Amino acid sequence: MTTPQPRTAETRISVELVPRSAESLTAEMAEIAQRLPGVTTINVPDLLKFPLRSWDACGVVRGAPARADGTAYPVIPHVRAADVDPDAPLPMAEAIRAHGITEVLVVSGDDADYFTHHTYPVDAVDVIRRFRAELPEVRVYAGLDPYRSGIATEMRYLERKLSAGAVGVFTQPFFDTSYMATWGRVLPSDIEVWWGATTVTTQASIGYWRRRNLVAFPRDFEPTLAWQRDYARRAIDAAGEQGQNIYLMPVRTSVLDYLEGVI
Repeated sequence: MTTPQPRTAETRISVELVPRSAESLTAEMAEIAQRLPGVTTINVPDLLKFPLRSWDACGVVRGAPARADGTAYPVIPHVRAADVDPDAPLPMAEAIRAHGITEVLVVSGDDADYFTHHTYPVDAVDVIRRFRAELPEVRVYAGLDPYRSGIATEMRYLERKLSAGAVGVFTQPFFDTSYMATWGRVLPSDIEVWWGATTVTTQASIGYWRRRNLVAFPRDFEPTLAWQRDYARRAIDAAGEQGQNIYLMPVRTSVLDYLEGVI
């Protein structure tokens, strides 16, 4: 059986890009290539409100303006477990191979989508196992949510994902490097961690994160772009100190407004 490529010790910095259209992705990639030299990777969520699926969006990214060394950016599409028919081959397998994709993130999928789109009662653990069987050369990451339940419960779920074949995790965004450090001390030392950071710049967004994701913001949190930019710098440093990676997710702000001068 083919095995996934081993991880490197280099800290990687990914930017999460929303796949609104091929044109928007190409434009954002041009900005990243020209003005954000610290970006090493692009990750793309799978959002059903847009027709471009994450793995096809990653094909657009791979064909967009390249890195300084002339090579295409590595890409990590998100795959929603609830969309995967348990009785059919992985529907994105052909595209993943065609686009040279070597890493994926498997997430459960939003509950709200169950009422508007056909889904399957499939757990992320099952889909991780499917990837290991059908695309054994692909490195598979699992999601980790530090807010929805206690640490012990989330760690038990993570153990199932790792046993199924995941090589690491993408976390929900953190807003506190001390909380990152707490989780860093309990996560297995031999897995790859992608810490998350994002922009929350309005009171409405604060309310959303509190209600939907059960986030408790630190006392020093401010819903300003200046605070988010400063936190991104601190989170990048914290991830580097752990020898791990980070992804940065601009929401309701442009990639450059969030990250130019930060990376």
